[in-house]
Amino acid sequence: MIATAYPSYLKHRNLEEVSLLLKKKLSPCEVCPFRCGADRSTGLFGRCRSGYLPKIASATLHFGEEPPISGERGSGTIFFSGCPLRCAFCQNYPISQYCNGKEISEEELASEMLELQRRGAHNINLVTPTHFIPQIVSAIKIAAERGLHIPIVYNSSGYENVEILKLLKGIIDIYLPDMKYGDDESALRYSGAPDYTAINRAAIREMFRQVGEPVFGEDGMMIKGLVIRHLVLPYGISGTEKVLRFIASLSRGIGISLMGQYFPAHRALSIPGLMRKITLQEYETALKLLDKYGLENGWIQYDNDSL
Repeated sequence: MIATAYPSYLKHRNLEEVSLLLKKKLSPCEVCPFRCGADRSTGLFGRCRSGYLPKIASATLHFGEEPPISGERGSGTIFFSGCPLRCAFCQNYPISQYCNGKEISEEELASEMLELQRRGAHNINLVTPTHFIPQIVSAIKIAAERGLHIPIVYNSSGYENVEILKLLKGIIDIYLPDMKYGDDESALRYSGAPDYTAINRAAIREMFRQVGEPVFGEDGMMIKGLVIRHLVLPYGISGTEKVLRFIASLSRGIGISLMGQYFPAHRALSIPGLMRKITLQEYETALKLLDKYGLENGWIQYDNDSL
């Protein structure tokens, strides 16, 4: 679908009110599904290993996202440190698990957004934003008042508190979540995420309710919609068929990024089942499942040299 539209947040009536409502969720913290209860408003760390101030590892133009998100000028990617999940195979583990990065204020975060826009970014891409979303909404408000006018991408693990997501309606333009697993057993074993399928699927439904299928501008860049990422894991651990069947039950027009570039990183190097890359046959099986469920709106991502 092609359309011309301003980013949602520029039409939002009260970003400040939403920001205040979200910040109340930090004390005790119930921003993510773990609802760990830490008083993060005072700087105490929660399960995400984060306190109050946003912590970022980098803010840069990124060209490795899906084509209509990176485009020719790059996606304005802000990598947030910390994460509520404990994925054994996380390829960004120095950032997500060891929390490498620097703390910044909401005003500084707004300035980073504006600088990325100045450098030509097609969008502001918030990577692992879940645990800092109250502060991020505040920063979006500040940045919008200073001239921010490009789409906001919510690039997350997909393990989200639906109550929080509902408050983001009209603020987020593009949702880019993971669907990591098709069953709870694997999710708990490899990511420490209880009740994963119910929580993840509820989050995906809410994201879809808010933004729908992908919408593109006249230049071919995505300006609104849902794209789901699914990383194929060895030995069928990711439950690809269950994931794709669920997506098809929502809409065959949802964007799907089927990723085949898995490699063992972090703790996966010593975990049976995760110690090798996927095979070409495993990825081709996943591709056949796309056809089986009539899912044609998306991208395949794999490196021939890595399979």
